[in-house]
Amino acid sequence: MACNSSTCNSSGRYKGYEEEEQPKPNTKAAVNGGNSCQNRCVKCKVNEPVCCGIGGENSRFCKDCFKNNLYGKFKQAVTYNAMITPPDKVLVAFSGGPSSRVVLQFVHEMQYKAQKNYDANKDKSLPVFGVGVAFIDESSTHSFTSLHIEKAIEDIRLIVSNLAPPSKELFVVPVESIFSSDGIDGKERLKELLDAVSDVTGKEDLLIHLRILLLQKIASENGYTRIVLGSCTSRIACHVISATVKGQGYSLSADIQYVDSRWEIPVVLPLRDCPAQELNTLCSLDGSLKIVGLLNGPCSGINGLVSSFVKVLQEENPSRECTIVRTAGKLTPFHFNRVQEIHDSNVPSATRRHQKRYTLKPNGSLSSDSFCPICNSPLKKSNFPSSLRSNGSQQNPDLFASACSSCQFQILPKDPSLMEEFLSLLPQQMITKAKHGDQGNFSLLR
Repeated sequence: MACNSSTCNSSGRYKGYEEEEQPKPNTKAAVNGGNSCQNRCVKCKVNEPVCCGIGGENSRFCKDCFKNNLYGKFKQAVTYNAMITPPDKVLVAFSGGPSSRVVLQFVHEMQYKAQKNYDANKDKSLPVFGVGVAFIDESSTHSFTSLHIEKAIEDIRLIVSNLAPPSKELFVVPVESIFSSDGIDGKERLKELLDAVSDVTGKEDLLIHLRILLLQKIASENGYTRIVLGSCTSRIACHVISATVKGQGYSLSADIQYVDSRWEIPVVLPLRDCPAQELNTLCSLDGSLKIVGLLNGPCSGINGLVSSFVKVLQEENPSRECTIVRTAGKLTPFHFNRVQEIHDSNVPSATRRHQKRYTLKPNGSLSSDSFCPICNSPLKKSNFPSSLRSNGSQQNPDLFASACSSCQFQILPKDPSLMEEFLSLLPQQMITKAKHGDQGNFSLLR
């Protein structure tokens, strides 16, 4: 039964989940301006433009319209891909940079509007989704002073606490805590694990894999149902090229979709259509969007080269990053690149109708039951001949044979005699996956 309240539409969804009404431009002022309209915002036609989008002079916006334009991209991605529904608990991965700062602000604004609608709604059939924030402290892998780290963490706590209600829980977790369940010195083990990887690119990629594993651990232990990353168009464009260079072409489409449900807690990318240039501009225009100084070291190896290459392309043509992502988006997604429909009778019917309407159907999607135990990339078994598998350690043949080609040649040790020691250094989640197979809960997705 649809809610009759003025704050809900006929499908029982929050108005906060729809596109908000934009204020009507002052057409009288625009007319009186005559030819001066060409020096006005291209959207409202009233205010003077203060910035340009990636379209250059043809996309000059005032401050408010520029923010509304970015928020519209975010909102469309969230709504059309059912990334956030009323009963969800959302964990925002926050690094302190412009992308994660903007996605935190947009998720907060979405929650704030939903809370206002809930308070005004007599039916109360749609709850307000919860929001938490997670910061992964990787200072143990970089040469930062303790004073610098303490200042950065204090700034992050201030940013989260200054957000208007509903309140948001902040988790500040060191990356070495991924080993906490093993009851050992996490810093020492992390250092030994990274030292065991000789390839520079392999070290960076392994640290990325550990980061997402830790986010999964935080979300699972605290009851969160979604993980929101601030990966923007620019970062995804770099990943498209670097993954291709590393031989990850088969699994590439899995990493660049709006939704990634191969994990226990689905990961979503609501800023997929927002270039870094626009996010940086928004942070510089809006004084309330404070960012934290860089807490991660610069990229090197393949990742650093690709980042520099894409930056040069972007300088030549501002829309080049969007073109790369749009082209890669034509790849066929996997079956887990969508949010699964809710069949629980305890969930309000309005919520189930909302998700069913916007959940993407698996038309022509790829299927994979095998995943790399290191990076969790979907595997195509035909790409691994028996001769390649025989090169692994006889005591631990599963780890080498079940890993993707990128992890085999960039992360795993070349000497088979070192495989036993390397396996003992991995987090328990990776060890379990390597020893007991990589099927996990993916039979449920089918």
